Amino acid sequence: MPDDRAPRIDTFLATHGWGRAARHPLAGDASNRRYLRLVQPGGARAVLMDAPAERGEDVRPFSAIARHLSALGLSAPEILGEDSQAGLLLLEDLGDALFARVLESAPALEPDLYRAATDLLVELHRHAPPTGIAPYGPALMADLAALALDWYRRGATGEEDAGLRPRFCATLEAHLAALPDTDSVLIQRDYHAENLLWLPERAGTARVGLLDFQDAMRGHRAYDLVSLLQDARRDVGAATARAMLAHYIAATGAEADAFTTAFHWLGAQRNLRILGVFARLSLRDGKPQYIGLIPRVWAHLQTDLRPPALAPLAALVAEALPPPTPALLARLRSGRAA
Repeated sequence: MPDDRAPRIDTFLATHGWGRAARHPLAGDASNRRYLRLVQPGGARAVLMDAPAERGEDVRPFSAIARHLSALGLSAPEILGEDSQAGLLLLEDLGDALFARVLESAPALEPDLYRAATDLLVELHRHAPPTGIAPYGPALMADLAALALDWYRRGATGEEDAGLRPRFCATLEAHLAALPDTDSVLIQRDYHAENLLWLPERAGTARVGLLDFQDAMRGHRAYDLVSLLQDARRDVGAATARAMLAHYIAATGAEADAFTTAFHWLGAQRNLRILGVFARLSLRDGKPQYIGLIPRVWAHLQTDLRPPALAPLAALVAEALPPPTPALLARLRSGRAA
């Protein structure tokens, strides 16, 4: 992050009483945001989000969704200070107990943590999404899924087929549009173990801390459940994934077959998009560390394509996308398209 941000950060923190706090970098994500943990001389802690507009960031969606989630009794970080023009947020520090880290040391907790995260979705989906957020509609979803063609396919094979993308998008859009209630709830879009915190001292759904939701939209109620159970970054136990899908269906009264079919359509869309994004992060942005996650994403995609209802998309994927062999992954990791 450019050093010229320092004066604005100094002024912002001093204004909100955190000018004397020590600053410690926290792990970032694939965006242009960075995070600093602030520790006051007396031990109080907070988090600074530094998201400069000149690098395409905007803190306002995060703060708006955080306040919406908090109003529902969910554990989004409290907004302690905000300068949207400067791209700075001062946030409550919810700690370091990410689901992914907790489960590394205590894998037996997986059913409990995933049950709590699924119950949070059940509760969130009882409430209407906030006004003013855009729908994650079939046309947009199809276009984003086609990133798998634009980056994964092209980077792996060097091939371009002008007629393939329109055919691919038309097929996916038509089937996604046939799903009921495609924009009925708030979807956070990155609801998984690296973005969820375990807060066992809190009660009920507040035991799940929420971090990454600035890209939230209106979408299908299966979307965040897919994000949780088909995690690109960790293997969720098959028994846990089956149990949580069944638990959500039972808790919401959804029709099991229709919801499960929708789950797989949205899973296929999401996993196709992630294939493209991970390839793009390496080929365009010089971030090859995501390439190692592609085999897991590919396995999720193959699971989603297995039901007969997804046969039209499965045929297109088989035609268009090669499996992630070691040689293919090496090409993507090198940053040089085939």
